[in-house]
Amino acid sequence: MQIKNRQQWLIVGAVAAVALFAGNKLLLTPLASAWEARAAHITVLHRQINRGKMLVLRERGIRAHWADMQNRSLTNNPSAAEQQVFRAIDSWAQDTGVVINAITPQWKHDTDDYTTYQCRVDAAGDINRLSHFLYRVEREPLALKLESVELGARDKEGQQLSLGLQISGLMLTPQPR
Repeated sequence: MQIKNRQQWLIVGAVAAVALFAGNKLLLTPLASAWEARAAHITVLHRQINRGKMLVLRERGIRAHWADMQNRSLTNNPSAAEQQVFRAIDSWAQDTGVVINAITPQWKHDTDDYTTYQCRVDAAGDINRLSHFLYRVEREPLALKLESVELGARDKEGQQLSLGLQISGLMLTPQPR
């Protein structure tokens, strides 16, 4: 082999190596990463489609659950809604023998979609009556949420307890059709 011929082969080999390296960095790597990103996006889309299909299959149950929640919410008339909550509190107190010391109501207009009726209830009784009272609050079918509970002793022996509850009720704003 001649020297000139060898140099030409080395140049061709070097150019081929640089071309392969450049092709790898400029073509193959970006194409592979784009392909992986596309595959990941397709996987996400498949999950979203499957979730959508499951929601469509469960539509009747979801709509029934939503209708039930709407039926359990407080009525759209604020004074009637207050009466609903007062009747519930009175019913709990009568059934359990707890003495209601104070009820402090407050309306909060959070958004255009709903209004919250917050109510602080101060009650007194023994541990059995108060625990039954709390059970009745939790089992109430109205859309009421027990926000906080404070318990304190009213006597030295701890036989008479005081209970402070923060309850919030949900009043949904009717949506125009």
